[in-house]
Parts: sequence; structure tokens; C-alpha cells
Amino acid sequence: VVTWGEEEAAYLGVSHQRLRVRIILLSALTVGIAVALTGVIAFLGLVVPHLVRMTLGSNHKTLLPGSALMGGLLLLLADTLARSLFAPAELPVGILTALVGGPFFVFLILKEQRDRVTL
Repeated sequence: VVTWGEEEAAYLGVSHQRLRVRIILLSALTVGIAVALTGVIAFLGLVVPHLVRMTLGSNHKTLLPGSALMGGLLLLLADTLARSLFAPAELPVGILTALVGGPFFVFLILKEQRDRVTL
């Protein structure tokens, strides 16, 4: 309903603004609980959907399960690397994900600027 726009939502009798506020609050609550339970894993929740969208496309039927699967796999890979790179010491997984996530977002910004210039 949110992706359809305000006119279509109003036609269906749904308050677009109220629904948007509820979705934002529910998302913030969900993210807060996840961070409280797992700790800060920098950039993983932001990088994964972009990677999935680049590989599988924008269809939400594949984007959501693909993001969940790829997020779990990337976290498992990052944790394995964090435990084994400097064994017996352990590197915090958040540092490793930040080292990968930062350059990835620079790449996304540069790609977006390049795409705007070519349009």
C-alpha cells in the first residue's frame, strides 16, 4: 500500500500518513531490539539489501528473503574471519563489517553520481 502512493491508499480507505508512521515506528522498534540482542554490526543491514538488489533485482518477493539469507551468510563469513584472522585473539565482527561496509557505500555513492551524469 505504501509503494502505491497516497492516491491509491486513499482510494482503498487507508490513511497513507498514519500507515507510514506505524511502519517507521515498527521498524525502529525492530531494529532497536535486534541491536540490543546482537550488538552493533556496522553496515550489514545497509549493505546486504543493496547487494541483493544489484544481483536479484528490485522485486520485493525475492528481495526480502534474499536479504535475510545473504545477511546471515555474510555475518557468518565475517564472524568466521574475525575469529580466525588474528587467532588466538579475536577481532570484533563490527570492525570487520565496518571495514567492508564503508568502502562499499563510497562505491554506491560514486555509482549513483555516475548514473545521474549519464542520464
